[in-house]
Amino acid sequence: MSTFLLASLPIIFLIIVMTMPRPWPSPVAFVSACVIASLMQIFAFAAPLPLLGATIFTGLLNALTPISIVIGAILFFVALEHSGAMARIKDWLHGVSPHPVAQLMIVGWSFMFLLEGASGFGTPAALAAPILVGLGFPALRVAVLCLVFNATPTPFGAVGTPLWFGFEEIGLGEEELLMVGLQTALWQGIVALFLPIAALLLVVDWSVWRRNLGFALLSVAACTFPMMLLAWVNYEFPTVIGGSIGLTLSILAARWGIGLEKTGPKAAKKTAGEGSNTSLVRALLPVGATVLLLLVTRIPGLGLRRWLTSPEGGFTIHLGWAGDLAISSSLVLRWTDILGEDLRWSHAALYVPSLLPFFLTATLALLLFGKGWPEARQVIAGTGQKIAKPLLALFGALVFVNLLSMGGEQSPTMVIGQFFARAAGDGWVYFAPFLGALGSFFSGSTTISNLTFGPIQHSIAQETGISPTLLLALQCAGGSMGNMICIHNIVAVCAVLGLTNKEGTILKMIFPFLLLHGALLALLTLAMNLW
Repeated sequence: MSTFLLASLPIIFLIIVMTMPRPWPSPVAFVSACVIASLMQIFAFAAPLPLLGATIFTGLLNALTPISIVIGAILFFVALEHSGAMARIKDWLHGVSPHPVAQLMIVGWSFMFLLEGASGFGTPAALAAPILVGLGFPALRVAVLCLVFNATPTPFGAVGTPLWFGFEEIGLGEEELLMVGLQTALWQGIVALFLPIAALLLVVDWSVWRRNLGFALLSVAACTFPMMLLAWVNYEFPTVIGGSIGLTLSILAARWGIGLEKTGPKAAKKTAGEGSNTSLVRALLPVGATVLLLLVTRIPGLGLRRWLTSPEGGFTIHLGWAGDLAISSSLVLRWTDILGEDLRWSHAALYVPSLLPFFLTATLALLLFGKGWPEARQVIAGTGQKIAKPLLALFGALVFVNLLSMGGEQSPTMVIGQFFARAAGDGWVYFAPFLGALGSFFSGSTTISNLTFGPIQHSIAQETGISPTLLLALQCAGGSMGNMICIHNIVAVCAVLGLTNKEGTILKMIFPFLLLHGALLALLTLAMNLW
């Protein structure tokens, strides 16, 4: 059996058991896939047992980041529910427009677009999806919708981190980096005219979709057009500014009924008049504080980001053969030489969106509505019930990722990527996005995908004569595309929405959108080459 088939075996197994007619529960599927990946590493890749053990342990540590985000997001929304803030927000959204297309585009598209630009880390779906479910939309379809919607803005997520940090090792100049960002923005903007528009059909009927297509296109363009314009001069803020403008214009257009049918279906018989303006301000304050904290802690010029991610100061605990655990003055945890191997882990406790902003703003929501310890105890209990089942799946997903990334240049992920690059030959330019998607499928991050496969794409460009900025833009767009199918993103949104053992169903529902995204990128590349 070829090395490529061996490297692919755990992935094939996982996809089969999660998408067959009677799918395995996700914890069982992930644990089984981890066992197969471990056996593959031992017998096919000759991995030393101590290194294998350390890799598994590092994967468990890595899982703490998405787990803390999910816990924070669940806590935040349970607090909004118990405080009464969520009911007031729903009343306000119904007052802006009771039309389902308007609500889906305002919350699921424009609001998520802004959140992605500010934070990344899977925060957008974790924030937007529960609001949409609270408005009465079906949870499973909302989960798929949010994952598909979030495939557009992620190249500029967390203030451009996938670009300026993701391609850091390649050593691109400022002009080259700007060109990569511009090409990515143009492609993603064009793809957005089709992808999110098609995804709306997951939630609304064809007749409703057709009669309100104008509003959906307006909402998409309100975000993507500013993104594409700003990308000519900047690669950090296109999504933040695009999302801010798009959210504002979408709300105004919905209030004025632009592009919406005049007598469309109503999600509920509620009006903006329910509740005072004061209660609306109080209800929106925790959400606004969340967005504001995400922005100020991520904009480099403000300096907070540098401090929150700084490893300086603090103290170090020597753990003997297990390595060294350092805790900085800004609560950045770093574990080096894990179990005696050249592996490391870090977790910026105040930068990862968990304690800040979710825990803080959840507390704010309870205080603003005069809730005391009894309600807080109910919020904690409700959060614990929702996170209990997904924990094993999240641990399994991150261990699985680590096992497939084990081995550096000879790791299964690299073997798979290099096989596809060689097989495509001169036609690689049309398949390059799928390598980026592969990286995000494993890691759930466009940034990590760019860090992993960006150097390979750059090397292929030098060998084949393809424009390096072109391949890197396709890599970045592909990394964004792969976030739709990232396993731990799917597990996380299921946890936030309280969906049980639906990961395989979501994966099957998203797959056509992945193919559509990839096909559109290939067609755009072909059109550019013909031009």
